[in-house]
Amino acid sequence: MSALIDNLINENLVPLKPYESARRLFSGGQDWLNANESPYANEYSVDSSNFNRYPSCQPEAVVSGYANYAGLDKSQLIVTRGADEGIELLIRTFCTPGKDSILICPPTYGMYAISAETCDVGIKKVPLNDDFSLNVNAVCAEDDVNVIFICAPNNPTGTPVAREDIKTVLNHFADKALVVVDEAYIEFDADNTWANEINNYPNLVVLRTLSKAFALAGLRCGFTLAQAPVIQALLKVIAPYPIPEPVAQIAAQALSAESLTLLELQVATINREKEALAEALESIEGFELVGDRRANFILFRYAKAQALMQYLVNQGMLIRDQSKQLNLQNCLRVSIGTEEQNQRLMQLINEFKNNEDAA
Repeated sequence: MSALIDNLINENLVPLKPYESARRLFSGGQDWLNANESPYANEYSVDSSNFNRYPSCQPEAVVSGYANYAGLDKSQLIVTRGADEGIELLIRTFCTPGKDSILICPPTYGMYAISAETCDVGIKKVPLNDDFSLNVNAVCAEDDVNVIFICAPNNPTGTPVAREDIKTVLNHFADKALVVVDEAYIEFDADNTWANEINNYPNLVVLRTLSKAFALAGLRCGFTLAQAPVIQALLKVIAPYPIPEPVAQIAAQALSAESLTLLELQVATINREKEALAEALESIEGFELVGDRRANFILFRYAKAQALMQYLVNQGMLIRDQSKQLNLQNCLRVSIGTEEQNQRLMQLINEFKNNEDAA
């Protein structure tokens, strides 16, 4: 780093390592099963006649469409550049740099910590229990926090969070902190949503995205759901034009009745493929399924995870190493692909295993 940058950079950013996204870790490859994306690419049309104009801050068609989908009033949501911007907005809006803290429950999604670190906001960590359930008593013992992030279903463990546990946390922090339930994968575990509880808890926030089940990761479109006072506070901080016009057009189309019917069919197919892949993995000696399967991925443990990972990468099959996460030693995570991709994955795993056994 040059002397100029050394002198000017915010001190809290000096030790920070950027989030290791799937695309930063690996490029190329034949099969991308490392980022929990949908294997589907659906067709949309775009009208370019307004591209010379600045877009709406909160596109009406998108806001209305998602409000209907989530069963909320339009005043109870804000559209963001993916759920990641929602995470950052919550921290910037409700945490004072150098003073306040958030709470996270590892192993979990890495952007909660990254966003807090970039904003010079403290991070308190309450690890999940050994079975990846929420350590409710330990969470409630950490009273000096402003925002609590709970990923449900959790990434990378695929586990749900017991409703009574979240209810306990919401009630305990009713006058103290926001409780953010990150539902990026909720379409794969729809019965456990908290969106229908927004009206009952002023401190409840729900994060959503079009990146997973909606098969629009490249769009970068997410939603933050909460009671109107929370949304109004976030609108003070959000950029003037957060949602590009092409994104707004496609998002509105994705929320149509026809597209939502297609989404249900694709989610059902992914869930079937997930169970078939889980059964195949579990049948291999030395492979252990870890966590649960409430999202669009499977987490498994294998003693030779690093060697297997390298073999798959060499063959153009990209999955995700989670071994650095708390209590996930030798764990790999695979996103559910098409039937052909899942079969190729199993073929490569069996080839690797046969080579190892023969050595």
